[in-house]
Amino acid sequence: MFGPPLTKDASNWWGTLFLTCAALIAFAGNSILSRLVLGHGWLDAATFSSLRLTFGAGTLALLLMLNGETHPLKGGNWRGATVLVVYAIAFSLSYLSLTTATGALILFGVTQVTMLLLALNAGNRPHILQWLGLGLALGGLVYLLLPGVEAPPMAGAALMGVAGIAWGSYTYLGHKSTAPLAQTAGNFLRAAPLAVIINVGLASQFHAELVGILLAAVVGALTSGLGYVAWYAVLRNLAPIQAAGVQLCVPIIAAIGGFFLVSEPLSLRLILSALIILGGIALALLGREY
Repeated sequence: MFGPPLTKDASNWWGTLFLTCAALIAFAGNSILSRLVLGHGWLDAATFSSLRLTFGAGTLALLLMLNGETHPLKGGNWRGATVLVVYAIAFSLSYLSLTTATGALILFGVTQVTMLLLALNAGNRPHILQWLGLGLALGGLVYLLLPGVEAPPMAGAALMGVAGIAWGSYTYLGHKSTAPLAQTAGNFLRAAPLAVIINVGLASQFHAELVGILLAAVVGALTSGLGYVAWYAVLRNLAPIQAAGVQLCVPIIAAIGGFFLVSEPLSLRLILSALIILGGIALALLGREY
């Protein structure tokens, strides 16, 4: 999944920095814009998910065509597409009740824990720091979800947990891909009709406003489609600890965006649990280097 570490070439360094920032902002944008659409009820969750995947599939297919690829379904597979649909649906449903920051924190916390567990299951020998970090991150999630006035809704948290497991699994399935753009496009193109079928099955809940459709297009084409392209491009120039570590910035960016753009408060419990979860994940990732 990861290429060689950063070189000393200045233009390459600045290019990598730009793409890294673009990808992280795109990932945070997924949470911010999704919460904005779903929180205001501009789209129902199923319609938002199907539009997001459809616009993403169209954007990635266009990029493949511009690169001279005439068989957009050459990459990807139905297993990856199915996991992607589970992620998208659970992600959308969770943001009907979760705040932007809480959702992003649970998503990326569970994603990293899932990837660590999958790596362990594949036979990787863990370092003691990985076990300590995993335990600390799980403790932070437990603290966030403990009953109380500041606890997030359990149904929304559980759904975002499912989204995190699905996204971690999807990322792990593709971490050895030699053609990530083709694989992602193929998965999106297979996932979009699956999401549309689910959308039709939930037609009784259909609701759509123009502003929601336009923002779904932005989420699908830009923060999802092009955001993933930027991330895959930058991975070739980042060492594993760099690539994994920078993702820890996403919940922070999402929290700031939610505070200013969605007027969501930052509770003390959220801040403390974020420090615990992100610290645990950072410790676990550091263990990979030993």
